[in-house]
Amino acid sequence: MARILAIESSCDETAAAVIEDEVRVLSSVVASQLPVHGKYGGVVPELASREHLRSIVPVTREALQQAGLNWGDLDGVAATYGPGLAGCLLVGLTYAKAISLAAGIPFIGVNHIEGHIHAVILEARQRGTPVELPALALVVSGGHTHLFQAAADRSYRLLGKTRDDAAGEAFDKVGKLLGFGYPGGPVVDRIAVFGDPRAVKFTAVRMKGNALDFSFSGIKSAVLRWVESHDMVEEIAARKLLVKERGQPSLDEFLALTPQRTRDLVASFQRTIVAELLNHALEAVDANPDFRSLVVSGGVACNTGLRAAVTEASVGLPVYFPSTALSTDNAVMIAAAAFPKFLRGEFSPFTLSALPNLALA
Repeated sequence: MARILAIESSCDETAAAVIEDEVRVLSSVVASQLPVHGKYGGVVPELASREHLRSIVPVTREALQQAGLNWGDLDGVAATYGPGLAGCLLVGLTYAKAISLAAGIPFIGVNHIEGHIHAVILEARQRGTPVELPALALVVSGGHTHLFQAAADRSYRLLGKTRDDAAGEAFDKVGKLLGFGYPGGPVVDRIAVFGDPRAVKFTAVRMKGNALDFSFSGIKSAVLRWVESHDMVEEIAARKLLVKERGQPSLDEFLALTPQRTRDLVASFQRTIVAELLNHALEAVDANPDFRSLVVSGGVACNTGLRAAVTEASVGLPVYFPSTALSTDNAVMIAAAAFPKFLRGEFSPFTLSALPNLALA
């Protein structure tokens, strides 16, 4: 049974994990940088790189300890080489190459987006309900909003992508605008439950070209205009002060400072984003009768509104979501994507570079 150590450092989480025989997770360790970046309202690339340098060795050691393994027990090492922040990618990539050289084991570079898809494939196999291919994969996170065709031969074809902001980025920016701190997306999701999702009308996105492409900058601007026209300065300032004093306030604390009209705005915003994602996925399914399943992955796969909408929709296919732990960035997904390459002997050279804009298809 082969064992692969994987490292993920594409953005603001330093993660390491070991999986065995493709599906057995022996360990998973994630060091979040949220306390570092929260005060700035977003990820600061230089600070993120420095935090990876501090965390990469202890995180990897802990992953090995949890797995009960030594360096000599590993059969391969994998790391994300893109897409992501260049400095962050280099930390994990360089450390994985060093492990490969020192331990005499193969090195495998992994595409971060492919990792998100394989997180779902891994957990489906663990449950005994493998994802049937070809599948439509909707990858939605703070940096990515893509629709892919995932074929049985593990190849991918890009069907649609965002032309501006990613969906998760729109969630976070609106959350920040409304004074919910960073990351704002999870708070927006929790507040939306208490609002009327049809109270505020947002214009549907219309673009020329590929009908499966996404755009979220327009709704972000629409929320800004709504805020500016409803005299919310004091209300937003109160929430910002709460975040500054409390760090990560509770839901009840946020609700106490969030009147119903703002709850309705948040609910309507989330409903519009979710509808955009769902409608494009349904259009892709209708256009391709060969799809056997729908995979939804990435950090926004945690969003309760998206999960409920996809579950309730008449997709006509089995739908697969990752668990919460494997929705956000982690190293288990990198190991899962590396295993098929390992079994085929598709190893990466030490000359492999970090590619911040790496495409999957």
